[in-house]
Amino acid sequence: MSDQWFNAGPESALSLNDVRRCDVGDATYAVVKTGDGRCIVIDGVCTHGKAHLAEGFVDGDVIECPKHNGRFNAVTGAAVATPARLAIRTHETRVRDGIVEFRIS
Repeated sequence: MSDQWFNAGPESALSLNDVRRCDVGDATYAVVKTGDGRCIVIDGVCTHGKAHLAEGFVDGDVIECPKHNGRFNAVTGAAVATPARLAIRTHETRVRDGIVEFRIS
């Protein structure tokens, strides 16, 4: 795991059950705010259809890919609905002074 914390933007930019894209270098991440208000950063590209998860939608802890409707548990990264079968990576996330920050796993 990297020791470096990356800025994923202000927490206030996310509503409950919301997601937005964050790019660091050549990598894309999805910043998720779950239904209970937790901020989580996950890899931003679906392991099945290679679509950007930030274009999908969030319901509670689950994020749905916009391409083929595969679903992932944003907290654990587990694929929870086909056609997604491979988990996505989750990243250590914190909110500090109103800014969502994450470390790359």
